[in-house]
Amino acid sequence: MQEFHKVAYYTLGCKLNFSETSTIARELAELGFAKVDFNEFPDIYVINTCSVTENADKKCRQIVKKALGINPNAYVIVIGCYAQLKPDDIASIPGVDLVLGANEKFNIKDYLDKIDKKEVAEIQNENIKTVNGFIPSHSYGDRTRSFLKIQDGCDYFCTFCTIPLARGKSRNSSIEETVKQAQKVADTEIKEVVITGVNIGDFGQGSEENFYNLIQEFDQVDGIDRFRISSIEPNLLSNDIIDFVAQSKKFVPHFHIPLQSGSDELLQKMRRKYLTSLYSERIDRIKEKIQDCCIGVDVIVGFPGETEEKFLETYNYLNDLDVSYLHVFTYSERANTTAKKMPESVDMGVRKKRSKMLQILSLKKKRAFYESQLGKELEVLLEAEREGNDMFGFTENYVKVKIPYDESLVNSIRKVRLKKIDSEGRVEAELI
Repeated sequence: MQEFHKVAYYTLGCKLNFSETSTIARELAELGFAKVDFNEFPDIYVINTCSVTENADKKCRQIVKKALGINPNAYVIVIGCYAQLKPDDIASIPGVDLVLGANEKFNIKDYLDKIDKKEVAEIQNENIKTVNGFIPSHSYGDRTRSFLKIQDGCDYFCTFCTIPLARGKSRNSSIEETVKQAQKVADTEIKEVVITGVNIGDFGQGSEENFYNLIQEFDQVDGIDRFRISSIEPNLLSNDIIDFVAQSKKFVPHFHIPLQSGSDELLQKMRRKYLTSLYSERIDRIKEKIQDCCIGVDVIVGFPGETEEKFLETYNYLNDLDVSYLHVFTYSERANTTAKKMPESVDMGVRKKRSKMLQILSLKKKRAFYESQLGKELEVLLEAEREGNDMFGFTENYVKVKIPYDESLVNSIRKVRLKKIDSEGRVEAELI
């Protein structure tokens, strides 16, 4: 390995991928590999892939092509979920040199003694059923927040999802080891930690420990001002967790809870572990305990068997639900999933139309939530992002706020008063 090798990274997909890319980049930097931007003529490209949707697969091909357009002699390594699921497909992409599966990506340094272009891509990819180790990760680079990986894999086999095939079974470190990772973040200038994983509510399954125990320990970590819980399954979001967040000084009032459908019949076809009645109970409990809590929802449109009637059931259910925004996914057929074999496929044009309807509903929900916060005094973590004379940040309950730019305020938490919503849907605020 030579010290002057330059490496560029490109991450597709979720917060978990970002935490893992960041960890890999730090490890390679310690070995003398210089991290550079994508366009800085690197010697090596590492592309961390997602495979939640078909579009993510196409995106991987586009990024490889873009990389080789910058440096045709660059050594191209593809890692991540798509690399685990379809290594042969990736190996067939012109210009790819190395494909590393779910476990092998964390040993990337072992494959960098020679970085000469290959005529045929090398594949290192063990069967996902044999993968049972947990590699902790956290992102570092954005000064204000870090994505902290606490869990990997999933034992739920929802009929639309490839993640268990790409990441293996649910696993994690002990609470003690996980808190040590949080302490590493606390020793930097980072102010906020976003807790991430594939199925974080499943933390500790099969042991005496659980997610509720973990967040109680996180609350005691000095040096981190905010903890934010990323996506958590409704059946794993216990009253204890909700009640704890309600009284915590560090855990912010923000939950992201996957729903996927407002039709109980479709939830059962999806093999989800709850019905809308339980979901509604969770929302009611949150709003009872934390009035100004921001709640995000994942929803899938166009799942097989989603008739117009069932779609409207979802639309009306969400319309009536006291939530703040939606992440809308258009269903796409994935190889090796049960849903792909299901009858009653929904026309792609219909899927896109329904997706648009829910995206508009999401904008209305977000606007209503932002309007409910106007006039309030909240704390904003200010970021380096600049647009003209403005800078931005998020309140504890995830309202995007802008104030006049002041470099000295970057990465500080300041109290502001929310004044009005601008044309871009952000909230203008004034420092108090």
